[in-house]
Amino acid sequence: MEKFPTLTAIAAPIDTDNVDNDQVIPARLMRKIRGNDGYGQYLFHDLRFNEDGSEKPDFILNHPVFRKARIIVASHNYACGSSRLGAVYTHYDYGIRALIATSFGDVFFNNCFKNGILPIRLPAEITVSLRSQLHANPGSELTIDLKKQTVLDPTGAAHEFNVDSFGKKCLLEGLSDIALTLEREDEIIAFEKRHRKTFSWLPLQN
Repeated sequence: MEKFPTLTAIAAPIDTDNVDNDQVIPARLMRKIRGNDGYGQYLFHDLRFNEDGSEKPDFILNHPVFRKARIIVASHNYACGSSRLGAVYTHYDYGIRALIATSFGDVFFNNCFKNGILPIRLPAEITVSLRSQLHANPGSELTIDLKKQTVLDPTGAAHEFNVDSFGKKCLLEGLSDIALTLEREDEIIAFEKRHRKTFSWLPLQN
């Protein structure tokens, strides 16, 4: 998992409340293998594409200036509904590294930290202002400083956000759950040796 100290990138506004995970990635596509190409092609699949595979020109991520967006500024209750890890994968594989909204689906919010995406909660008046700026000046960039816990908008105004210290550590250091466990590899090996010595009468497990 790549480290996340700061990010300056184009941000795309999504104004709809209650964007659910079946809009983020339809359940039928969860059967696809993630593979080398990843799930990026499936982000907002049914909102981005017609049945014949052609793009819907009105969807925000199909606009030329937003195709390379790495930040999404959403509204209320983003990525809610049925729990699916693919909802995080599809953002990450598309290239999204940060999400800003008033609130998120709880499972999605927690999974973001474990998979290289920073979810930021900001008050409604700020998310509305950010989206208005992005609509008015398509292609504008935001700067997110995780260490300082600030979002710098296109006008230069800084907006502070709160973040869980553990999630912050994981993103700053690029630590997945497996990497976190391996940080204690020496302790785990020492425990296994003590356990085997203390309980030598137990049969070995394959």
